[in-house]
Amino acid sequence: MAWATGVGSMPGEDHAAYAEAVRVVLGELPDLPHVPELPGRGAPAGMTGRALAVVDGLGADLQPAGWRLTDSPGVDHRRARSLLAQDLDQVEEQAQDRTGAFKLQVAGPWTLAATVEKPRGDKVLSDRGARRDLAQALAEGVGQHVRDVRRRLSGVDRIVVQVDEPALPAVLSGSVPTASGFHRHRSVDRPEASDTLAWVLDAVTAADAEPWVHCCAAGAPLDLLRGAGARGLSVDLALTTAAGHDVLAEAVEAGETVALGVVPSTEPAATPSDKDVVEGVLRWLDMLGLDPGEVAGRLVVTPTCGLAGSSPRWVRPALALARDAAARLG
Repeated sequence: MAWATGVGSMPGEDHAAYAEAVRVVLGELPDLPHVPELPGRGAPAGMTGRALAVVDGLGADLQPAGWRLTDSPGVDHRRARSLLAQDLDQVEEQAQDRTGAFKLQVAGPWTLAATVEKPRGDKVLSDRGARRDLAQALAEGVGQHVRDVRRRLSGVDRIVVQVDEPALPAVLSGSVPTASGFHRHRSVDRPEASDTLAWVLDAVTAADAEPWVHCCAAGAPLDLLRGAGARGLSVDLALTTAAGHDVLAEAVEAGETVALGVVPSTEPAATPSDKDVVEGVLRWLDMLGLDPGEVAGRLVVTPTCGLAGSSPRWVRPALALARDAAARLG
C-alpha cells in the first residue's frame, strides 16, 4: 500500500494550537504521523530555531538580522529548546499507545549554514570551518533527538527523520545573499555539499532511524541527496526537473521511498478529489514506465510543502486528501 504523511509545518500560534495539531496529525495520518511544527509561534519555533534546539554543543542567540552563533545559549535559544521539549511532551502524551512508524523533521546543515550567522556576523556559509562545525554539531544532536523520541514513543518501531534542505539549490548555485544584500556567497562544490549532508544522514542511520531529505525548491539536486545517503526523497512533484524524475524512478526501483508532494499546501479555489490526485500520480508512473502495483508500497503522498501558510480550515482536509489518495493508490 501507499502511505500518507505531512511535510511538517502547520498553522497555529500557541500551546492549544499545538495540541490540536497533534490531534489532527494522529487522526488523519494513522500510518505515518509526524511531529508537527508551528512556526507561527515565533523564531524559536521556526525551522532554524527548531534545528538549533537540536544542535549539540553550540550556543545561539536571536539578533535583529536573525540567528547568530554565540559562546553560550541566549534566551531565545533556551526558549527554542524549551518549546521543543514541551512539544515532545504533548506528542508523547497523545501518542503513548502508538505503534508502527513516526516521522520527525529537522533543518539540514546547508539550510542552517545559509540562515545562521557566525559570532561576528555574516552567514556560517561563508566559512568552511564554521559550516563543518555546525554540521557536525547538528549530526550529534540529531542522534540524541532520535533516541529521545524513541524513549518517549516506546511502541514505535520505525522512526523516519526528514532533513529539510530548501536552501540547498541556492547554496549550490551561489545565490545566497551576503549580510549586506549586495553580493552573493560563493557556491559550494557538490562533493563538499554531499559529504556534509552525509554526516547528518549517517547520524540518523546510526540512531537506527530512516534518513529522508525534503526539498521543495525548484532544481532540487536529487542525485546529490541520494548519493549522500538519503533513503527517502520528498519533493514537490510539479517543481521536479526531467533529470529529477529519472532519479526518483531509480530510487523507487531500488526499493527506496519517494514522497510525492501532490496535494495543494494552500487552499485551492477548487478542491481536488482523491481520484484526481491518484490520476496525477498514475500519469507520472506511466511516464516513467513504472508499474503501480509493484511500487505503490514505496510511495508516500504528501502536500506540496508545509502547511504553515495555509488557512487552519484547510489543514485537516489536505491531510485527509493525502490519506485517501494513498489508500486509493494502494
